[in-house]
Amino acid sequence: MNEARLANGMQPLRADVRLERAARAHSSKMLRTGTFFHGAFSWRIRRVGVRAPHIGENLAWGQGALSAARSIVRAWLASPEHRANLLHPGYRLVGVGALRGRFDGRANALMVTTDFAGH
Repeated sequence: MNEARLANGMQPLRADVRLERAARAHSSKMLRTGTFFHGAFSWRIRRVGVRAPHIGENLAWGQGALSAARSIVRAWLASPEHRANLLHPGYRLVGVGALRGRFDGRANALMVTTDFAGH
């Protein structure tokens, strides 16, 4: 993610343990329930103590080569909404929850929740 941000003139993101906690919990829930949805991500992020004025979330899941970090970031950059989150100039913090499990009938799928925060 930071390579893409730097290539587009943005500051790098810094890992935040609170955002990581929220992201991991959401990825775990999606795997457990077999669903893929954002839900009330604002509430989830605020609940862990993040008070930044701007927050966002990107989701992805994949298997095999499509679960590689570079593949996921490329897919986000190709989507206007996901690209806007990834390259938001005000975002400074990030938390990633990437967990493997069974999803959509596929074993060893990687479920990724990425939560962003900043001004």
